Amino acid sequence: MELKQENIGGTVVVHCLGERLDSLVAIKFKDEFRQLAGEDAQRVVLNMGAVKFMDSSGLGAVVAVFKLLGPDRVFDLACLTPAVDRVFRLTRMDSVFSIFDSVDAAVAAPPKSAMFI
Repeated sequence: MELKQENIGGTVVVHCLGERLDSLVAIKFKDEFRQLAGEDAQRVVLNMGAVKFMDSSGLGAVVAVFKLLGPDRVFDLACLTPAVDRVFRLTRMDSVFSIFDSVDAAVAAPPKSAMFI
């Protein structure tokens, strides 16, 4: 999966550019994310607007990068497509992550700590 980083007002936004986050790309996703998120930003937003399909391995990869960031950094999700949103809701992970309709909304919202799992 190809990822792209953007800095917006001190927030690192990582854009997923692939349409699938599944077992075939989960390891590559985690490796690339680790490089892009860096250690300086206190807040990271994952833009998943291009992701049309996500399986349990993809969900596991998102949880893994969340844990990688640690409890002192804020990790938010933005632009979930209906299929990806359904995965988060069915697994009740929507109660763990702050999910925003847009990157702008995520960046503008006051940071709040997610429940660390």
